[in-house]
Amino acid sequence: MKPLDPRLLRYARTTRLFLAASVVLGAATAGLIIAQATLLAGMLTRAFLGGATLTGLRTPLLLLLAVVLGRTLVAWLQEVTAHRSSAAVKSQLRGRLLARSLRLGPRWLSGERSGELATLATRGIDALDDYFSRYLPQLVLAVIVPLAVGARILLGDWLSAVTIAATLPLIPVFAILVGLTTQRKMDRQWRTLSILAAHFLDVVAGLPTLKIFGRARTQAARIREITDRHRRATMSTLRIAFLSALVLELLSTLSVALVAVSIGLRLVEGGLGLETALLVLILAPEAYLPLRQVGAQYHASVEGLTAASRIFEVLETPAPATGTRSDVPDLARSTLRLEEVTVAYPGRDAPALDTFSLTVHPGETVALTGPSGAGKSTVLSVLLGFVQPDSGRVLVDWDDLGSFDPDAWRARIAWVPQRPYLFAGSVASNIRLGRPDASDTEVRAAAEAANALSFIEALPSGLDTPLGDRGTGLSAGQRQRIALARAFLRDAPLLLLDEPTSNLDGESEAEVIEAVARLKAGRTVVLVAHRPALTALADRTIAVANAEVTA
Repeated sequence: MKPLDPRLLRYARTTRLFLAASVVLGAATAGLIIAQATLLAGMLTRAFLGGATLTGLRTPLLLLLAVVLGRTLVAWLQEVTAHRSSAAVKSQLRGRLLARSLRLGPRWLSGERSGELATLATRGIDALDDYFSRYLPQLVLAVIVPLAVGARILLGDWLSAVTIAATLPLIPVFAILVGLTTQRKMDRQWRTLSILAAHFLDVVAGLPTLKIFGRARTQAARIREITDRHRRATMSTLRIAFLSALVLELLSTLSVALVAVSIGLRLVEGGLGLETALLVLILAPEAYLPLRQVGAQYHASVEGLTAASRIFEVLETPAPATGTRSDVPDLARSTLRLEEVTVAYPGRDAPALDTFSLTVHPGETVALTGPSGAGKSTVLSVLLGFVQPDSGRVLVDWDDLGSFDPDAWRARIAWVPQRPYLFAGSVASNIRLGRPDASDTEVRAAAEAANALSFIEALPSGLDTPLGDRGTGLSAGQRQRIALARAFLRDAPLLLLDEPTSNLDGESEAEVIEAVARLKAGRTVVLVAHRPALTALADRTIAVANAEVTA
């Protein structure tokens, strides 16, 4: 793995400012280290050879105190800069990851593990803290400090400088060898963590089904097995980290010992002055310390880099081309045409749609019927712009749908899916998704038109009643009517309905059908239906079977 992934500079520009600040602070650190060593060597020489007292050493002591305070201030500035930069970079990456996922669309998301994406956006990006707060600043110091310290030692004792120059490269060489092994271990650990997160999310979502069929204990055992694999992978990585720290410490200790032995022999023979000898002995460990710390901090940052690599894979996934036109025609007066549209999903032997053609006239209600898997929902996905045809075209009058900006196109559409998603929030906020700037009066009127107001008023706080994730606390029919209220509030000329009465009891079905009959008035409607009561609302019924359409 590269010490600095260039994609961080491309996707998170804050990194550049952080690196510039790290270079400035690293140079200040190097200067303060040399100043501290020079003051210490001079004071010790004057005290032992010149007999200087504390009074005579007052000025260098005050300067030494100032240098120590300066190093403390620089270290604090490095921490503050690192944490602020890390927070900015994480925010940018999260925003880009979300934006890219939205741009790639539901078709791409259907092939991804939602648990892995959630882990990437949370734990994965948070793991970059160690990379920015520890690894990158130490990497800058590992370049600047040894060069500055080596140059100062060279001016005082060239033989010690040569010894340091000869032994210093051994540390990064061994660090790279250990790092390669660590990277392989961390890749395995991250894969295990992603599997654990995805599996745990699936188990939680399907817990009622597992309980009914008596498989909850089996899945709990499976989670324990994956967790144990993750534990073993983590401990294996930590073991290598501790061993690498031992290797790097041993190398630097032996290298400093070589310098110290050489200085000691020449000091005894009188070939080297005490002040120079002390200066070199104080500075020599400082030349090796940043490189040793780089090796140690690398292990703390590997998880973040591994997650970042996966994030960059998502960010670099080619997104489908989209149009830019915002002049969408009036859909209340436009004819929709699907001309020999073919859509094939990865991993499926047969296409979902094969040369499918359909014409929907303004103000017409068309019902698509047929067995599951025939491609009815795919037709709606194509009209929504979620799926682009592999061949064929979709026309709005005589304009290609692909030439319009997706947001401008969807602003003219109201969509009621088979299983509407309700978010954690109030009933009113969920209805207001249809039009965020709607007033309370308009929200209430939409709920009434969708036959939802009666049960909403029976809730503890009416429209202000908070709902759990996925509309916890409401029945399927109630959730469906809230979705219809969104469509009423949106008041769009094109209405797409995907089996709005599936899995509903007779009473709820009647309420929904009455609301749909009211909603479709004056609009162009394409609906997917299985039940006769819903198809009765249509002007035309299109039977879809095995990707062949019969009117």
